[in-house]
Amino acid sequence: MVLFLLTFFLVYGGVHAYAFWKARAALGLGAPGSVLLLLFMLVMVLAPILVRVAERLGLEGLPRLLAWVGYGWMGILFVFFSTSLALDLYRFTLFVAGLLFRRDLAWLSLTPGVVFSVPLLLAVGIMIYGYFEARDIRTEKLTILSAKIPEEIGVVRIVQISDVHLGLMVRERRLAKILEAVKEVKPDLLVSTGDLVDGQSDHLDGLTGLLEQIRPKYGKFAVTGNHEFYAGLRQAVAFTEKAGFTVLRGEGVSVAHGINVAGVDDATAKVYGASSHLSEEEVLAKLSPEYFTLLLKHRPQVNGAALAGFDLQLSGHVHKGQIFPFNLLTWLFYPVRAGHTPLENGTHLYVSRGTGTWGPPIRFLAPPEVTLIEVVRAPYSE
Repeated sequence: MVLFLLTFFLVYGGVHAYAFWKARAALGLGAPGSVLLLLFMLVMVLAPILVRVAERLGLEGLPRLLAWVGYGWMGILFVFFSTSLALDLYRFTLFVAGLLFRRDLAWLSLTPGVVFSVPLLLAVGIMIYGYFEARDIRTEKLTILSAKIPEEIGVVRIVQISDVHLGLMVRERRLAKILEAVKEVKPDLLVSTGDLVDGQSDHLDGLTGLLEQIRPKYGKFAVTGNHEFYAGLRQAVAFTEKAGFTVLRGEGVSVAHGINVAGVDDATAKVYGASSHLSEEEVLAKLSPEYFTLLLKHRPQVNGAALAGFDLQLSGHVHKGQIFPFNLLTWLFYPVRAGHTPLENGTHLYVSRGTGTWGPPIRFLAPPEVTLIEVVRAPYSE
C-alpha cells in the first residue's frame, strides 16, 4: 500500500507539475498567480487522501464535496495531459524534421497559448459529455449454447453488474437507474463481479433496500473486488449480504439442479491477509462437472490451471479504461478486451465495462453496462 501511494503521488504530482508549467507559460502568471495555482494543485493532489480521512472521521458532506471537486478535476487534468502531450509530440516532430531537412517549419508550429487552450477546452468539453455518458447505461446481450443446461430449464438468464462503486458519488439516483435496467431483462440469476462499494461504506445502508428488491429465482451472488478491501472487508461484505447477495469467497454452490456458481476473492485479499486457503482450481474441482459452471472473478485474468473447471468466467475491474485514452494503459496490464472472448474447449470469458464509475464521475468512449447472458440449452453433439 505504501508503494502504491508513493507511486500515485509521484505520477499524479508529476502530471500537476506539467500542467502548472503549461499554464504558467501560456498565461504569463506572475508570482501571486503562480502561488495560488500551486496551492490549488496541491489540494487537488491530496484530495483523494483528504476524502478518505474525512470519511473516517464520520463526515459525509465534506468528503462528498471534496470527491466531486477532486475527482472532477482529475478527469479534466487527465484529458488535458493526454491531449497536451500529443501536441508536444507534434511540436517535437516538427523540430526534428526541421533539423533533418534543414527547413524552417515555424509556420507549422503552435503558440504556447494554443497548446494550452485547445487541450483545456477539449478536457472541459469531454468532462461535460462524459458526465452524461456515465449515466447512459447500456444493456449488452450475449448468447452462449451449452449442452449442460437441463432440458427442463432450457434457458438461464444471467445478469451481471460490476464495478458499481456505491459511495460518495454513486448514490440512490444512479443505483435506481441501474436496477431499472436489471429489472427490464428479468434475470434468473444476478451476479456482481466486485467493487459493488467504493471506499468507506458506513453511509450506504439506505441503498440496500433498492438492491434487496431484486429477487431472481436462482438467487444473487457476488464476489469481492479490490475496493471491498479498501472500504473495509467486514462492512463491505455485511452491506452486500444485507442487499440480498450471497458472497462467494473461495467457494461454489449449485442452483436449479444444473448450474454451479463459483466465486473467488480479488487478488487484493492476499495483501490484507484475507484470502481463501483454497486455490481457484480447488474451488472448481469441488463442483459437479456435469453442471454448467459460472466463475465470478473480479479481474479479467484467466488461470490456465483452472480453465477446465468452468464454462463461463465473468469479470470486470478495468472499466474499459473509463476515459479514453486511459484504456491504452489498462491494456498493458489486462490485454483482454472488454466484452466476449472465446477460450479453449468451448469455455468463455466476458469482461464488463463496469456499471458505475470510479474516481472522475465521467466516462468517455466506455459507456456503462448491465450485461445479459442467455445460456441456452444445446443438444449434445454425436
